[in-house]
Amino acid sequence: MSTTHWHERIAMPTRHGKVPLIAPILEPATGCTLVHIEQVDTDQFGSFTRDIARPGSQLDAARAKAQAGLQASGLPLALASEGAFVQDPFTGLMPWNVELLVLIDPRHGSEIVGIAQGPARCGQGVVKDSLALLQLAVELGFPEHQLCVRPDHSEDPRVHKGLASEAALLSAFATALAQSSQGQVFVESDLRAHCNPTRQAMIRRAAEDLRHKMLSCCPACGRPGYAVTRHRPGRLCRACGAATALTLARIWSCGHCQHSEERVELGDVWASPSHCHRCNP
Repeated sequence: MSTTHWHERIAMPTRHGKVPLIAPILEPATGCTLVHIEQVDTDQFGSFTRDIARPGSQLDAARAKAQAGLQASGLPLALASEGAFVQDPFTGLMPWNVELLVLIDPRHGSEIVGIAQGPARCGQGVVKDSLALLQLAVELGFPEHQLCVRPDHSEDPRVHKGLASEAALLSAFATALAQSSQGQVFVESDLRAHCNPTRQAMIRRAAEDLRHKMLSCCPACGRPGYAVTRHRPGRLCRACGAATALTLARIWSCGHCQHSEERVELGDVWASPSHCHRCNP
């Protein structure tokens, strides 16, 4: 199978404006055409406003969406997106966005996953008056980044979503405050893709990763999706020669035939002493 395999229509179920983000990245390079499958309610696989809990992992949810797209469209290929927000893996102090794109091809039993991750623009808080509300809104990147409000706390089901103007925000705040038994309103970022530009940029990065993998074929079996799956550390310190944690080689693997190979990093094979546990303990 060569990259010409992608000159097909690919079902993409979404209700949150993801096709215009992804299509310009994938279509010109691969020859595919993304087909928006609007009738699939993707919120059934989990929602950021906690109306519906996500069953399973982030990857499980993306696969379930893609399968639903196949069933609804009758097309041979499907693509789905799923995001997650966690704490950053370095300090645990900063909000972090992980985006997955999963392309499935049941005919050939193949799956290709594009991924991107980085700092997120999201947050939350409790406010009791409109001045505090507007101050928090600015901190959360409003109005470019839309907001949600609820009475009292984060689990109250009476949520107002997609607030994108000051007038809409103040109106929803007044309603939620009137419903509150504690005289307060819970405010949070609306993390749906069409409401969060920072997340949109991360989805585009995931699409770029997917595009690269779609165009990368295994040298053994010819299937697309050949990509780096792990790194081997061990680059030597320039000063003392000790092995460091910096990448010495990348391991490329095929998810279909399991072929793999190790490719040593090109360029400078030495590590700065600043990365050495001996020179810089």
